Amino acid sequence: MLHNIFDAHAHYDDKWFDEDRVDLLSSMPEKGVCGIVNASVDLATAKIAISYAEQYPFMYACAGIHPENLDGLADDYLDRLAEMYRHPKVVAIGEIGLDYHWDIEKPLQQRVFEEQLQLAKELDAPVVIHDREAHGDVMELLRKYRPKGLMHCYSGSVEMLKEVLKLGLYISLGGTVTFKNARVPVEVAAAVPLDRLLLETDAPYLSPVPFRGKRNDSSRIEYTAVRIAEIRGMDPQELLDITAENARRMYNIQ
Repeated sequence: MLHNIFDAHAHYDDKWFDEDRVDLLSSMPEKGVCGIVNASVDLATAKIAISYAEQYPFMYACAGIHPENLDGLADDYLDRLAEMYRHPKVVAIGEIGLDYHWDIEKPLQQRVFEEQLQLAKELDAPVVIHDREAHGDVMELLRKYRPKGLMHCYSGSVEMLKEVLKLGLYISLGGTVTFKNARVPVEVAAAVPLDRLLLETDAPYLSPVPFRGKRNDSSRIEYTAVRIAEIRGMDPQELLDITAENARRMYNIQ
């Protein structure tokens, strides 16, 4: 059985897990999962992520405001994120970024993303970046602030990858690399340096083949690992060992 599976980005607060969350999370160590970082999308989910991290030794939390969750944003949200980041198991500001797939006011998205990049700089915190159909504007702000952190569920090209790597960021890949039509994710999986690669589920979303369309969970990273190892001509367990070490380093987990 493959082991040392580190899920760099998941959402176990999602309602898809309401029926069996406790049993599922409790079973993770026996399924070979050694670490899970639960990302948040707003202040409420950040609190929930922290509560999971307190319950399960292998879980960690991110605190951040997602670009789809800007309605009714509290005036003091930055102070509250800073306070959450002081918790010993909060390992990043995230997930933050831009999402131009939905009709959400772009200037507002950009302002909140920029404010959180500034906060991460002040806190010397890594960031977890969400970039959907917004590559140009995301890259512009990354060049400006040069944060440390992770491009989650990386969806850019190999050309863009080169610049992301020059900025010192890590790349996280998930189940899309297993999809039949996955040309660009496969190219990226082959091109990203091993010391900058992390694996994630984005659970409950983006289940790898043969579970595509079903609920995802951290144990299914093994299917993603097998596919990326195949692309790179290496042993899947070696890939899991390296990406787990990378995740601990990127998130500064001792």
